[in-house]
Amino acid sequence: MRDHHCPHQHRPCGTGGVGVLVVVTVLALLAAPHAKALRDSVPAGLPAVRLPAPASPAAGTASPRAGRAVAFALAQRGKPYRWGAQGPGAYDCSGLTWAAWRAAGVTIPRTAAAQLTDLPRVRGRLQPGDLVIYRSDGPTRRHVAMLVDAGRMVEALGRGVPVRVTPLRGGWLGAVRPGGAR
Repeated sequence: MRDHHCPHQHRPCGTGGVGVLVVVTVLALLAAPHAKALRDSVPAGLPAVRLPAPASPAAGTASPRAGRAVAFALAQRGKPYRWGAQGPGAYDCSGLTWAAWRAAGVTIPRTAAAQLTDLPRVRGRLQPGDLVIYRSDGPTRRHVAMLVDAGRMVEALGRGVPVRVTPLRGGWLGAVRPGGAR
C-alpha cells in the first residue's frame, strides 16, 4: 500500500501528530493519580505549574433544596412518560418538575406554562434545580426540564420517551428558579 501525504505536511498521513497525541494522552492518564506527588517532587527553584481548579459540576451553586429536587428527578429516570401524570409510576414534563420540587419541600405550579409565569426568573447563571421552559407542539404548547448541572437537564420529553438526562438545548423561552433567588 502506497503512503499518501497529508495536506500541508511533508510526511505520510497517520504518522507524527496522531502518534504523539496518543502517547501524551496515555502518559497523562497514567500520571493523573500521581499528580500531587509529581508536583511535590519538582525542585523549589523551578517555577511551579499552576493547574486550573477543578470544574464545579454546575454552572452555579445549588441550594440544599435544589439538590434534593435534582436528586428526586434523577431517581425517576427510566419511568415512562404519560401526559398529565405526576408520579410515582409515570410523569409528564411538568409533573416531574412539580413532584421533584414538592419532594424538596417547595410548592410550585403544576403546569409548565404556570411555572414560567409564576416563578422568579433566573438572573445570571443557571443553577441545578432551575427549570428551563421551551415551546412545544404538545397540548399546553410548553415543555419544562430541570437543570442537573452545567450543560445537562433531566426531562420527561414525550410519549414513548422515558424520563432521561439530556444535554441542555438552546432556544428556551425562559428559565425560572423555584424557591426564589439563591
